[in-house]
Amino acid sequence: MTDIILQSAKPEKAPNPVLTALRRNRLSWVGIGLLLLIVLAAVFAPMIAPYDPLKQNIVHRLSAPSAQFWLGTDSFGRDVASRLLYGARISLAIGFLSVMIAMVVGSALGILAGYIGGLFDQIVMGLVDVTLSFPTLLLGLMVAAMLGASFENLIIAIAITETAPFARVARGPTIAVKRRDFIDAGKSLGFTPIRIMGVHILPNILSDIVVVASLWMASAIRTEASLAFIGLGVAPPTATWGAMIREGFENILSAWWLVVFPSLAILLTVLALNLLGDALRDAIDPKTRNER
Repeated sequence: MTDIILQSAKPEKAPNPVLTALRRNRLSWVGIGLLLLIVLAAVFAPMIAPYDPLKQNIVHRLSAPSAQFWLGTDSFGRDVASRLLYGARISLAIGFLSVMIAMVVGSALGILAGYIGGLFDQIVMGLVDVTLSFPTLLLGLMVAAMLGASFENLIIAIAITETAPFARVARGPTIAVKRRDFIDAGKSLGFTPIRIMGVHILPNILSDIVVVASLWMASAIRTEASLAFIGLGVAPPTATWGAMIREGFENILSAWWLVVFPSLAILLTVLALNLLGDALRDAIDPKTRNER
């Protein structure tokens, strides 16, 4: 007797609609490529930079861009290209770390407020509304002035200014998710609130948080540059993009490259992050995805 083995065909995995939407969005690839290029330049700055970013050479001070000095030199004879590459490491690190802190703290507060509700929700959202009533730069200026100028304090100052948006974004979806049947099922099975919020609610709202993080990282880099420009950034001679603009501003008419190249670096980084954030938002939001 012949044994007949029936093998069911393995169903094809349905394509992820978010990834599909990202692949179709050409601007998202522009943002990803540009951001990847900037990050790689920052990571490999010690290998790419032609000179020591702190080495002074008065003989070549305020030299225009040339074959020897690609982007010119500053008033101390330091190579602008090298300082731009090393400055990217500080500026990107401040932007990334401040957003990560704001995302963790703000999302936790938003999830707790949305899940617990009641008086706790009112207190948290009241604080969020007060924080959001201040312009980001003004709030960052006040916090940075109180803490003092340093790498760590700048991260804390920017993180404080960006915590409120994450709390607001996390709270709304949390309220919607906690009303779904699987949350009630988890409660009936004796799941703790921490488990429900961390295992069942957070994964369902994580996409919204990631989109906000990409957009607010651009804001963090702008805020860092603004604070550094007015003297509340990382202490010199450490290079950051904002500090380079401040140092070159007094010679802007005779040495334009001191301001133009750091400003261009900030512009391209913010543009890349905004393109990526907009693409993620359009890919995740079904309404905007269906309109394309």
